[in-house]
Amino acid sequence: MKIAFVCVHNSCRSQMAEALMKHYNKNNNIKIYSAGTENYPKVKDKAVQVIESIGIDMKSHKPKLLSDIPEELDILITMGCNVYCPFVPNRFTEDWGIDDPSGKDISEFEITRDIIKEKVLNLIERIEKGEFNEY
Repeated sequence: MKIAFVCVHNSCRSQMAEALMKHYNKNNNIKIYSAGTENYPKVKDKAVQVIESIGIDMKSHKPKLLSDIPEELDILITMGCNVYCPFVPNRFTEDWGIDDPSGKDISEFEITRDIIKEKVLNLIERIEKGEFNEY
């Protein structure tokens, strides 16, 4: 199974989702990616800080484009960019509608992290229950 988290710059929300999913997922058959629709120079420092504050290393993460991830996915999660995302072949798409904390203080990044963590844990539970086997 291949899962990708996608937003505009792949510098904050999608990166946090990738890191959290890789940390909490125990199924070795699931490959996890993140990407953006536009180039961006680096992952936001506050995103790295709030993920590392819960014990997950994100220092090596770099923004990626859609062309850097597999061309076909099982699950595509968009983060709520309110932008047009190019078509990526997939079996299931879900938009999480999460506000971008960029430009805000660290507490907003912590709130965003906690929302993403809850959604990631729910996604893992749904995968384990076989919810995506029908697609």
